[in-house]
This record gives sequence, structure tokens and C-alpha cells, in this order.
Amino acid sequence: MATAEDCRRLALSLAGTAEAAHGDRRAFKVARIYATLAADGGSANLRFSPDEQALKCTVAPDAFAPVPNAWGEQGWTTVTLAAVSPAELENALTLAWARAGARPSARRPAATTGASGRRPAGTRRT
Repeated sequence: MATAEDCRRLALSLAGTAEAAHGDRRAFKVARIYATLAADGGSANLRFSPDEQALKCTVAPDAFAPVPNAWGEQGWTTVTLAAVSPAELENALTLAWARAGARPSARRPAATTGASGRRPAGTRRT
């Protein structure tokens, strides 16, 4: 049985993760939020793709359920912490973390060109 403290500890162990308030929840993010922990500590919402969500909800329907709104249609999934082991929670958080960190906005922006059409000195194409 995983706990809220397990969720927080495991999320913060993933590279680049920051924790912040998010309404009445705690959010964990890299380039984007990938998990939120409920204030009561009983569940967390994780960002999956719709296909990943469907798989999790089919394999472990007692532990995973789509968030019941438009966010759920985008892949956001509620995990009941008492229904998963810490190892299962770690796997789910890692999947959500990888999805959030792979966003194009997480990449370093390319250098822009100046009025001459040339890149500023000391920059190179990325």
C-alpha cells in the first residue's frame, strides 16, 4: 500500500521535479505538471496519454480511473494510493514524468537571428 509520503518522495526523486501548491493539491512538475497529490493524501492524479490511461484502467481498475471530466479525456488518471504498492506507484509516476518532460516546450529555444539575418556571435544552431 502506497502512501502520500511515498508519492511525494518518489516524485521528488525524479530528475528536475519541483513541488508547488496547485489549488488544494500539491503539484509535481518538470516542463509541465505530471502529478498532483490530493489534500487528503488518499489519491493522486497522473498525466498519461489516453492509450496509457486505457491500459492502466483496464489492468488495474481498482487502482486507476480516468479523472471524471475533460481532463480525464486527455489522459489524466486518478490513482488510489491504498490500491497500489510503492513500486507500482513509482512505475506510474515515472511514466507520467517522462511524458511531461518530453514536451517540446522543455527544449532549449533556438538562437534567433538579428536584423542582418545572421545569428548573434557566440551562438550556434541547435
